[in-house]
Amino acid sequence: MFIDDITIKVSAGDGGCGKVAFNSNAMSLGPTGGSGGDGGSVYLEGSSSLDLLNNLRFKKEIKATDGQDGKPQFHDGANGKDLILKVPVGTSIHNLDTGKEEEILKTDQKILVAKGGHGGKGNFLFRSARNTSPRGFQEGLRGEQFMLHLELKLIADVGFIGLPNVGKTSLLNELTNANSKVANYQFTTLEPNLGVYYHLILADIPGLIEGASSGKGLGIKFLQHIERTKVLFHFISVESADVAEDYKIIRAELGKYNKELLDKPEYLFLSKSDMVPPAELKEKLKALKKINKKSLAISIHDMDSLEAVQKILNSLGK
Repeated sequence: MFIDDITIKVSAGDGGCGKVAFNSNAMSLGPTGGSGGDGGSVYLEGSSSLDLLNNLRFKKEIKATDGQDGKPQFHDGANGKDLILKVPVGTSIHNLDTGKEEEILKTDQKILVAKGGHGGKGNFLFRSARNTSPRGFQEGLRGEQFMLHLELKLIADVGFIGLPNVGKTSLLNELTNANSKVANYQFTTLEPNLGVYYHLILADIPGLIEGASSGKGLGIKFLQHIERTKVLFHFISVESADVAEDYKIIRAELGKYNKELLDKPEYLFLSKSDMVPPAELKEKLKALKKINKKSLAISIHDMDSLEAVQKILNSLGK
């Protein structure tokens, strides 16, 4: 199962307590209690892997280690180990306790989400000319604890959109080494698929249907992945009874979800062009050209049309 939305509790480590101790060596008096170590902090770090949120699915609380207590003879406690959680690039971090929002936008980007508590001072640090045998010490401070809502929105150069079973995944596989599942039924694609065409990231977004923006079909969870794509490749199947109506359905759902999606650069493709007679293909392409003069009929079995798509991608990569 592909997880792109999850709520977790993160807890940084507590600081260790300071120690009250005195020198045990003969002829050497005075305080020797060490300070406690700092608690480990919790970080989120960006990765190119899409399924990392799955690893957090069944974890109720994620906690870094505590700092150790101070020890006698001037020995400070060890610091707790920081905890680094890998999350997919494109993850939005919503702190439900503070309202703070941050984003992981590139690989290896690291964000501190819960800071470890400071270790308390041992009695050695309380010594003074007036108090040569202090018994004062500090408790370690508690580490921060927060509830975080993590939401993945894919970052891609090109987003493949359209109704179910319009050939998006097949083209992605043809252009890249994605090797994604393909079958002749609705909702074959149940999670976004990514492929790389030279330096461009292509994202195959699961098929939308009329009413997706209000939760029908696979719901709105995949509409969010279109938000960060730079360019849209809109696919209409030549098998459709009304290609213009299919186009309007998807555009309407995009607008209901977020009107800014309608302003993204869009290329319109009449897919599976090998599935109908030439006369029917010509008529349906004519209908789409009334919407977008640069509409293009394509098929993964037609090398000329594949080269036309590659030419578009090459221009986007410049």
